[in-house]
Amino acid sequence: MNGVFRIPQPVNEPVRAYAPGSPEKRSLKAALKEMRSREIEIPLLIGGKEVRTGKLGTCIMPHNHGHVLARYHMAGPAEVEMAIAAAREAHAAWADMPWYDRAAIMLKAAELLAGPWRDTLNAATMLNQSKTVYQAEIDSACEIIDFWRFNPYFAQQIYEDQPISSAGVWNRVEYRPLEGFVFAVTPFNFTSIGANLPTSVALMGNTVLWKPASTAVLSAYYIYKLLEEAGLPPGVINLVVGSGRQVGDPVLASGELAGIHFTGSTGVFHGMWKTVGENIARYRSYPRIVGETGGKDFVFLHASADLDAAVTALVRGAFEYQGQKCSAASRAFIPSSLWPAVKERLIGQLAEVKMGDVEDFTNFMGAVIDAAAFESIKEYIDYAKASPDAEIVFGGGCDAREGYFIEPTVVLTSDPGFKLMREEIFGPVLTLFVYPDQELDHALALCDQGSPYALTGSVFAQDRAAVARIMHRLRDTAGNFYINDKPTGAVVGQQPFGGARASGTNDKAGSKWNLIRWTSPRAIKETFVPPKHFAYPFMGEA
Repeated sequence: MNGVFRIPQPVNEPVRAYAPGSPEKRSLKAALKEMRSREIEIPLLIGGKEVRTGKLGTCIMPHNHGHVLARYHMAGPAEVEMAIAAAREAHAAWADMPWYDRAAIMLKAAELLAGPWRDTLNAATMLNQSKTVYQAEIDSACEIIDFWRFNPYFAQQIYEDQPISSAGVWNRVEYRPLEGFVFAVTPFNFTSIGANLPTSVALMGNTVLWKPASTAVLSAYYIYKLLEEAGLPPGVINLVVGSGRQVGDPVLASGELAGIHFTGSTGVFHGMWKTVGENIARYRSYPRIVGETGGKDFVFLHASADLDAAVTALVRGAFEYQGQKCSAASRAFIPSSLWPAVKERLIGQLAEVKMGDVEDFTNFMGAVIDAAAFESIKEYIDYAKASPDAEIVFGGGCDAREGYFIEPTVVLTSDPGFKLMREEIFGPVLTLFVYPDQELDHALALCDQGSPYALTGSVFAQDRAAVARIMHRLRDTAGNFYINDKPTGAVVGQQPFGGARASGTNDKAGSKWNLIRWTSPRAIKETFVPPKHFAYPFMGEA
């Protein structure tokens, strides 16, 4: 093709309101009813073919855990080997495809999701992952669309980044895909992560084995089918669902492993990195390891904070999607002068929160994802109830009879090193510590040192000098830092997302910094008129 092609300037997808009586609300309600009314079978998808193993798992509704939406086939070592072979077979043609053709697939996928596939992805996310309509819309619709529009734009910026050339020489850089396959491991809590981790890697010319969380298989399946409709060739992305041991172990043992794109728990990531280190001599190249692994995210109030804004941020930041966000507000530091008013307003707002079936659009919260999560979160709440260093300010109720429901729970502790101030809970639990106004520096040190994570955080202050002081003091505590806003809700192209310390490698999803990790640059120097003899001028004697 003769032409220098440009990716259309991307814009963020508008969030639909789903207002009463609106066409989009009627359409989504119909999709929810239809999806809930049938049970489907989900195969493995390897090399573009459906593979059935007969070893089945179930997709259920967390808010009504007796209801089965789908049964899915689980992979083992044999299916992993099939997927590796399919990725190997597809690699050369996919890597050789012009980048703008790969980009066109993502751009088409974005338009399909913005239109005919929107209800399907939103309904699957609401039912199988217990997200409210708003949380689904910003995740399984808008953010995926944004990734698929912005990533090609970022890829173009990478490919256009070229070195200078001196006289008689043409220097250039080729951004090659990695040698081998990339293992994409995605969590349950964001359908958009499930869509982005394998496709951002594939966009740069790589082939992928994709292992979604077992609690989010339904949305993963529909993402794959959407990508097929957009023109993704067979074998570029291979969907292999199964346990970490049955899928992860043979993947990490393969000498063809070229990279890992991961979002999940810190412990699992540590284990994968350790295994890669132990196997390092068997790999064809050093695997690229990119991971985002959680957080213990904070909201820090200064005495000058706007109380209504801060309390609203605490409610939304801590309890939207049941606190099951790696960016969720999980701990807060409040000056003693503000505590009485904060407490009153926080309890007042939480008293209005409704929790229940996500198909009831008046609910603010649904259920936590599964029985294991329910029990883990409940243990933290029970620990707080039994501790002399803590008080339940609001909530604390847990009921798993019909769905895995946990009330929005606020814990006040007198111990800044309290367990619930340090450990990631991944549920609707917010722990507060009240500090003396005159001990601001000490409180900032507690915030900095009180957790091993460094993903997101926010400060509320009207005093600009205080904002600058706090932001500087907490500069290493968060890869995404918010001023007078909740610490959740990063938008593609606006707030590149990722953290450091125990929160991950900070390779910033939603930016070119992430995409560059999936390339292996080759510098090329072409000399037009090369020398014909070894001697240099300095070798002559005057």
